Amino acid sequence: MKRYGKTQALAGLDLVVRPGRVVALLGPNGAGKTTFVRAVATLLRPDAGTLHVDGIDVLRKPARVRQVVGLAGQFAAVEEAMAGRENLEMVGRKAAKAAAVRVLAQMQLTADADRLVRTYSGGMRRRIDLGISLVGTPRLLLLDEPSAGLDPGSRIQLWDAIRRLVSTGTDILLTTQYLDEADRLASDIVIIDHGTVIAAGTPAELKTLAGDDMIEVHVRDADDLPAVSGVLAKLGHDPRVDVPTRRAYVAVDDGGSRLVVTRRGPWTATASPSRTSRCAGPRSMRSSSPSPESPRRLLTHPNSPPTPDPAGRQEPSS
Repeated sequence: MKRYGKTQALAGLDLVVRPGRVVALLGPNGAGKTTFVRAVATLLRPDAGTLHVDGIDVLRKPARVRQVVGLAGQFAAVEEAMAGRENLEMVGRKAAKAAAVRVLAQMQLTADADRLVRTYSGGMRRRIDLGISLVGTPRLLLLDEPSAGLDPGSRIQLWDAIRRLVSTGTDILLTTQYLDEADRLASDIVIIDHGTVIAAGTPAELKTLAGDDMIEVHVRDADDLPAVSGVLAKLGHDPRVDVPTRRAYVAVDDGGSRLVVTRRGPWTATASPSRTSRCAGPRSMRSSSPSPESPRRLLTHPNSPPTPDPAGRQEPSS
């Protein structure tokens, strides 16, 4: 537990990170993500509770913990007036030159090792900052919002670097607000809010928990939407229509098999007690599973149905 005045930053956050996996700590601003990372890195002391890293008591033996963890904070902590290689050698102690060569290769920065960091792109600076955390070959690497502020290309390069670290046996705990980042990198996702865990599991488990599959039908004529919606209502629950885009949606348990049934038709439905409507058939149909955005619903409306967007993806309710 950790409190700042009247603010409860960590409220009994109970978390066990299994070795050999990437764990993403996901939550909104103020959820307690950075506070938890700083506690693991021994940069602040919890007010109560227990905390162990690699079997070491963080409260009793913080110096030993610092020998087995590496930390890359939210902002790149590099010396811009020095070359990338010099930044690495500066933090290295024993065999600093060899460690720099190893890390430069890991981060794919060997060709740019002797350039001043001020000439690096944002993504390269972030990678050299990540490399600085690896000089001491940490058992656990802490990444606090590693791709914040990076352009899409730099984010992909950074993700590739993180995957290479995982493949060599480095355990990683990262915090992020980017749901796609957690989905792409993490073996396990822990969602926290107000300093406590509200959900945890693999990305697939959390997507299933957050919402159903969706069937989307795109019709040629908006006048056909009532008939199509009537057919879809028999297949699932919470049918919806989007008149401007001429699409109808329904939430189902098994989108793949339900889609086969839907394609067979017939496309007829009773619009009123005295009127039966029939349409020429859909322009297109598709089924979609919960998207990487789905876990956000667990932070807001955990019991509400997912809301589809006009492109056919499942978006979180808000």
